Amino acid sequence: MSSSSLSNPTLSTPFIGHNLRLNQNTKDGINCFPSLRRHGVPRCAVDMPYGGNAPTFPRIRVWDPYKRLGISPYASEEEIWSARNFLLEQYAGHERSEESIEAAFEKLLMASFQHRKKTKINLKSRLKKKVEESPPWIKNLLNFVELPPMEVIFRRLFLFAFMGGWSIMNSSEGGPAFQVAVSLAACIYFLNEKTKSLGRAFVIGLGALATGWICGSIFVPMIPTVLIHPTWTLELLTSLVAYAFLFLACTFLK
Repeated sequence: MSSSSLSNPTLSTPFIGHNLRLNQNTKDGINCFPSLRRHGVPRCAVDMPYGGNAPTFPRIRVWDPYKRLGISPYASEEEIWSARNFLLEQYAGHERSEESIEAAFEKLLMASFQHRKKTKINLKSRLKKKVEESPPWIKNLLNFVELPPMEVIFRRLFLFAFMGGWSIMNSSEGGPAFQVAVSLAACIYFLNEKTKSLGRAFVIGLGALATGWICGSIFVPMIPTVLIHPTWTLELLTSLVAYAFLFLACTFLK
């Protein structure tokens, strides 16, 4: 540097000020220029638009998750997974697009899970579907059968199970004739409430008792004696089978 410039401090002042401005605008190795700021140009690399050059998912704001993923409302779970994977691959790198695709996918997956859960719990719907897929002769046969509420099933099951336990407890004192008569009366009462016809209820009740007694007389002797309590007679075991038939008749028959 010449001696004239050293003797005149005004010549060095602009260079010092310029260096100070460069130092103020240079942070962490990123050059940010005020001249670009005036023209609306991003000042540095961290000010680039969100997502960079990644394509934007065009259906981000579509509310229906099926339409957002571009699939049919009747699409299977495999089709939902395929659509999700394809769209994530197409719009990878754009965070809002990925979040929108994942949100629609999670909604459909949760709806599918709830539907499967209801299908498993709702036994009546499952039986109805099986009936619709069965042959005509089975449909005609099942027209005489109905599925009552679970509360009714459990109450009647408890009643006839109590009759069976009562018969077993009194097996040493005598036969189960009284318990069988009470069970038959209860069966006829329940059937009459359902059919509003005492004659029909009486016929169904006697038919269930006779069928159960005959089946018990045939199959009970086939049971190995080692599985039967020594004090349990053939009459007692046959009455237990009859209770089961009476329960089925008054609970599931129309």
